[in-house]
Amino acid sequence: MPWGELAALVTAVCWSLTAIFFSYSGRLIGSDVVNRSRLIFAFLFLLIAHYLIEGTLFPWNTEPYRWFWFAVSAILGLVLGDTFLFKAYVMIGPRLSMLLMATVPIYSVFFGLILFGEKVTAVEFSGVLLAVGGIAWVVTEKQINQSEGEKRYFKKGILFGLLGALGQVANLVTAKFGIVGGFSTTSATIIRIFIALIILWSIAALRHQVDYTLRQWRNRKAFPAMVAGSFVGPFLGIWFSLIAIQYARLGIASTLMALPPIILIPLEYLVYKRRISMRGVVGTAVALVGVALIFMPQ
Repeated sequence: MPWGELAALVTAVCWSLTAIFFSYSGRLIGSDVVNRSRLIFAFLFLLIAHYLIEGTLFPWNTEPYRWFWFAVSAILGLVLGDTFLFKAYVMIGPRLSMLLMATVPIYSVFFGLILFGEKVTAVEFSGVLLAVGGIAWVVTEKQINQSEGEKRYFKKGILFGLLGALGQVANLVTAKFGIVGGFSTTSATIIRIFIALIILWSIAALRHQVDYTLRQWRNRKAFPAMVAGSFVGPFLGIWFSLIAIQYARLGIASTLMALPPIILIPLEYLVYKRRISMRGVVGTAVALVGVALIFMPQ
């Protein structure tokens, strides 16, 4: 069974759900509040999972070099990358933010080749292009007439989305150095969440924003969405993403994990009753053909 590829697809579903949850809650209480709060909830979920799977609450005996790579991964991905991504969620919405995250496979294939000597066949590379192209075709469909102020706001959101994508690439590359030798992905996930949690809440304390953050938890609409997003995103999503990059090549795993913009099409229809256009259907089909090519025996 292609466990790495399947884990990457599960990751894509998780990130699709978390994009909706965090976009919704971020617009109610602010992206920074959601970003630091979700780490608390995800860490609690991971403590339970780590105890059930590994027999201990936390992997304190992890080798120092792994701590180093997980710390770098957490800073680049969970602290910097996700901070930009969460702002993009609020400014340009989950679908367009996920489109910008679809640039991750392009960078990942490059870094996988340079750093890990990973090879991508012509068929697989064609699949990468089709999957990313299909995603781009779908999520760029809607055009909105914007004022000058809205255009500046939109461009800033685009910049944040691209920075979020770069953070995700750096996150995957550095995390892969830390999980070499069959290291537990559960342990890797909880270490990275723990480090990001300490950093973001320390920054909040220095800015005297801890009390403000905790008060936002009283929002009855935002809080359930934030907890749900924490479960499927920082908990399940990051966990399965590490399984994906451990058992699949970096470029291929990243391509499959770039599918949330496609998955968000039916999700938006189910949640918001938004009609799926013919362009959306065609783009989805193109992306799925790309995924099928990736799974083809070489």
